[in-house]
Amino acid sequence: MEFLELAQILAAGEDSKHQFKSDFHNSDQLAAEIVAFANSNGGHIFIGVDDKTGLISGLDDAGVRRLNMMISNVASQNVRPAINPTTENIITENGVVLIVTVPVGVNRPYQDKDGAFWVKNGADKRKATSREELQRMFQDSDLIHADEARVSTMTVADLDLEYFRSFFHRRYGKTMESQNLPLPQLLRNLNLLNGDSLNLTCAMIFGKNSSSFLPAFVVKAGAFNDVKITTNTYADEREITGKFEEIFTRTVDFIIANLHRVQGDQGFNSVGIPEIPRSTIEELVSNALVHRDYFISAPVRVFVFYDRVEIISPGHLPNNLQVENIKLGNSCTRNPALASFAYHIIPYRGYGSGILRAIEAYPDIEFIDDHEGNNFKVVIRRVNCGK
Repeated sequence: MEFLELAQILAAGEDSKHQFKSDFHNSDQLAAEIVAFANSNGGHIFIGVDDKTGLISGLDDAGVRRLNMMISNVASQNVRPAINPTTENIITENGVVLIVTVPVGVNRPYQDKDGAFWVKNGADKRKATSREELQRMFQDSDLIHADEARVSTMTVADLDLEYFRSFFHRRYGKTMESQNLPLPQLLRNLNLLNGDSLNLTCAMIFGKNSSSFLPAFVVKAGAFNDVKITTNTYADEREITGKFEEIFTRTVDFIIANLHRVQGDQGFNSVGIPEIPRSTIEELVSNALVHRDYFISAPVRVFVFYDRVEIISPGHLPNNLQVENIKLGNSCTRNPALASFAYHIIPYRGYGSGILRAIEAYPDIEFIDDHEGNNFKVVIRRVNCGK
């Protein structure tokens, strides 16, 4: 880093990516700072800078050697799992500024030697204590998956046996009875049973009255003859419940039913085709249901406005995925068990190509990854509204 760049960073002040410290003499304090950056989006610690004024206090040669040894020891012994920050010395007229660069952790969540999980909170740090926040960190590292979580209120008795039997025969070309296995063992072999309870994937796809047991995992849908949700006039409003396949079909049908139909190249007496292709709606609804964050107890929301359609999923994009990535076909499967069964139940392929197909069929789509609100929104513009 050049001195001019350093001066610009110091002039801008501390933020979630840049932390200033005059010095460190306590290994636990340094470990907490490293853990917070590794559990968040990475960043830089500038040692030799007053954190109140942003002015360079500087370090002498002995201080730089001591700190480099401390950083090495802390990163390997006081941070779990160990991490590998890099250091850089910038010589100034007031002494050396030691810059510690902490990358985004690939083995999150990290903790200090006392078991505390630290995260960045603006320019400061805080302990992560809520169950939901810790679950998301473990989820980001593929250590746990919500779709495999146990639904304690649902057992094998809550399975829609005929629906499951039909799926099994269609999927595997064999009858359940031909396996000569007790039903619980068959479900465990398919990763659908957690202990004696159905897991979330099994409950949503094969459960009887699953929406009664999982009331948050439904779709709230509304259609408005306006451009904002605050209107008091609903053209249509539904809470869409049922099995996973039923929720998918009913959600797509709800959107299509509240769109205009256009003649296109069809004859004058034809019923017309939806202004937004059904294939685009199917791709975006399937992505919302398969890839949403099921650790968040909230419904998928679907709104049909006068000028647009919005599909809002709980949970922002996982790991380091960004909107630009998914528009190029990159993907990260947040719910692998659910995705593997969805492939055989709804129009979902799991190749990362769904967004590409949706855009190809209808380009006027905006994707908004809202980290602060912890949701992912798809906005489909209705270019034929009013026609």
